[in-house]
Amino acid sequence: MKGIIKSAVAAAVVVGVAAQPHNHGHRHLHAKNHARSPVEKRDTVIVTKVVEGPTVVVYELDGQRVDAAQAEDGISKGLYVVMGSSQPTFSAPPPAVTTSKASTDLGGEFFEKATTTTSTSTTPTTTSTPTPKKSTSAAPQPVATGINVDFPSGKVKCDKVPTEYGAIEVPWVGTNGWTTLANIGTWIKGVAISKIESPTSGTCEPNMMCSYACPPGYEKSQWPEEQGASGQSVGGLWCNADGYLELTRPSHPKICEPGAGGVYVRNELSGNAAVCRTDYPGNEAMVIPLDTSPGNTYPLTNPDSSTYYVWEGKPTTAQYYVNNMGVAVEDACVWNSGPYPTSAGNWAPTNIGVGKSSDGITYISIFPNSPTSTAVLNFDIEITGDISGTCSLKKGVYSGNNGCTVGMKPGGTATIVFKNSS
Repeated sequence: MKGIIKSAVAAAVVVGVAAQPHNHGHRHLHAKNHARSPVEKRDTVIVTKVVEGPTVVVYELDGQRVDAAQAEDGISKGLYVVMGSSQPTFSAPPPAVTTSKASTDLGGEFFEKATTTTSTSTTPTTTSTPTPKKSTSAAPQPVATGINVDFPSGKVKCDKVPTEYGAIEVPWVGTNGWTTLANIGTWIKGVAISKIESPTSGTCEPNMMCSYACPPGYEKSQWPEEQGASGQSVGGLWCNADGYLELTRPSHPKICEPGAGGVYVRNELSGNAAVCRTDYPGNEAMVIPLDTSPGNTYPLTNPDSSTYYVWEGKPTTAQYYVNNMGVAVEDACVWNSGPYPTSAGNWAPTNIGVGKSSDGITYISIFPNSPTSTAVLNFDIEITGDISGTCSLKKGVYSGNNGCTVGMKPGGTATIVFKNSS
C-alpha cells in the first residue's frame, strides 16, 4: 500500500532585517497515514544577508493556523510532515570573498528548520559507529547510458527510470528507482499546482510528476513551469494519461545536464564517505548519491544559478549531506537511516552548499547540520584550490563561527578534500 502525503502547501518569504533580527516562518503541515516520511523537516532558504536572533515559526494545515505545541507534537508522533516550506530560516556562513555587491546573492539554499545560531562543538548522539569500508578502488557509481541522447517525449513508458537517457536509479528509496513521486491530478499549463499527493512507495504512474537522479557532475533538467500554488517545488518528467513520460521542459531535450563544473570531492580517507544531494525541485529528501572511495576524486554538481531552477523569482543552489566514513550509501542517502538513526541521512553531521552565482563566482560552504543533528563528523574536511580565504572542518570544529564559505574565481577549480582526523 502506498503511503501518501496530502495537501502539500508552502509559504511566502519573509526575511528578518538586521536592525531587529528575526524570521517569521510559515511551516505547512501535511497529515499522513504512514509511519515516517522523507520530507519531515525541509526548508528552502533564500540567503540575502546574515541575520541572527529569535525565530518565530507559524504552522499551518490546509490553510489553517495550527498551535505550535500541537504541530510539534504531531510531527514528533509522525502524524504530520513538513514539505516544501519556502521560508528563509537560516543564513549560511558569509563568504570570505570581497565583491562590489552590497549583498552577496547565494541563491536559494536548503537548510534545516528555523533556528538561531548554535554552537558547532556539540557531542554526537549515536547508536552505533560505522566500520570504514577500506578500498583503494573507486566506488561503483550508478551507471547511466545515453547521457547526451535527446529524450523522446511521449515514447517511453513510466514504469521505470529511463536510465538509457542519462538518469540513474536510486533503488533504496522505495519508489522503483525514482527520487520523488508527486501526484498532481490534471496538469494544466499556465495554472499553478494547488494540491500534491506524494507517495512514499510504488512507482511512477499516470498524472504524476516523477523526479529522478543524475550522475555526479550532472543535474536533472526537467521541471514544469507550473509550480506549487503555495511555493512548494515540483520537478521531473510528466507521466501522461496513457502511461508515457513527457518532457516538462521541451527546450531541454536531454534529461540530465552538466552543472557549471569546477568543484570536486577527493577522498583521502581510509574508508568510503557518502555525499547525498537533496532532490530539488522535488521533495528535498537527501537521496541523490555520490559514494566516494579512498584515493579517488569525483565531480560535485555545481548548479549555475543564472540558468538553473528558479524558485519564486529567486535563483537556487545545491545542498549536500556529508555522512560519516563507513556508512554505506544506501544507509546514508535516505531520510531515515535504520542503522544510524541519529547520525546519517537527515541527521548527517555536516552539510555542503555549492552554487555558481550570477557574478560568476562559485560559492562553497561547509556548515553543521544543526539543529537537526548533534552528530560530529568522524573525519576532517578542507577546501583547496582557486578560492578566497580558508574553509575547513577539523575534529568537529569549523574554521568559521558556525561554518564557513569561500568563493571560487571564474574559470578556477576547487576540491573539497576528505581527510582522516589527525
